[in-house]
Amino acid sequence: MKNQNLNDSLKKASVGVLLSFGAPVAAFACACGCGVFDVGTSSMFPSDAGGTAFLNYAYQNQDHNWSGTSSAPAGSNDDKKIETHFVTLGLQYLFNPDWGVQWELPFANRTFDSVGNTSSLNWTSLGDVRLKGLYTGFSEDLSSGLTFGVKLPTGSYHHTEALGSIDRDTQIGSGSTDFLLGGYHRARLGNSPWNWFVQAELDMPALKQGDYRPGLEADAAVGFYFDGLSLGRTKVSPVAQVIGSWRGRDTGLAAASDNSGYQRILVSPGLEFHLHPVKIYADAELPVYQNVSGHQLVAPVLFKLTLSYMF
Repeated sequence: MKNQNLNDSLKKASVGVLLSFGAPVAAFACACGCGVFDVGTSSMFPSDAGGTAFLNYAYQNQDHNWSGTSSAPAGSNDDKKIETHFVTLGLQYLFNPDWGVQWELPFANRTFDSVGNTSSLNWTSLGDVRLKGLYTGFSEDLSSGLTFGVKLPTGSYHHTEALGSIDRDTQIGSGSTDFLLGGYHRARLGNSPWNWFVQAELDMPALKQGDYRPGLEADAAVGFYFDGLSLGRTKVSPVAQVIGSWRGRDTGLAAASDNSGYQRILVSPGLEFHLHPVKIYADAELPVYQNVSGHQLVAPVLFKLTLSYMF
């Protein structure tokens, strides 16, 4: 096992997600690709000047060995499980209808099982903080926006345990400083209660530490939601979306370059509940296509829950 990049945050948010990489010999890798948690959360799109505080929880259990586009024998990968709980505290604030900022403070609890370790390894750590600017001045209803910022190397990337080793790709922090660039657009379908949205984010590692640079990662989502339902004063919006992820190869002496890099597509049903000023958003993300290098641990489903408060 040789590589872990935890982008996210837990988000927003934030932040996924599925993959852990390994090779048929003694070298294995597991890049999480957690940036997938930072797209597809339509409830976080700003709609007016002011602030939103949010708490995001995400979960993945990478316990299925995969190679190329299909399942592979478990015996071909020394890594057996990487289970992660992500919790992100965040704040988004628009100073006016044009400009705003967003801050994400992620934490993660990870359990790692491998043939090379005498027992399950479990640890909790601060992740990599994300700071972003937002520009929403394209239209009066704030339906389009750009995000830009940086992911800081605040997460630990040198955690060790007496029961076994933890390589760079399995660490909760990536050790890299990344530039972030994204955008979104939402619109109503005519006069119907149906709405659609697109969202994307590019994570570009720029500065590395310990001769390990995680791969470039791009995540995008397109979805629809229905806002014509209610339970008393609570608005209920079913959400359906498709999420795509692409990650390049990790590089550096501490990387397993031949066993990193992937493409995947996920379908994600979800629900949003809105009782102003509180929103609750939840979804499950199911992979329908995965193409990965080497032998990799993948999760059969990802979960995300966001609680936000507007002020």
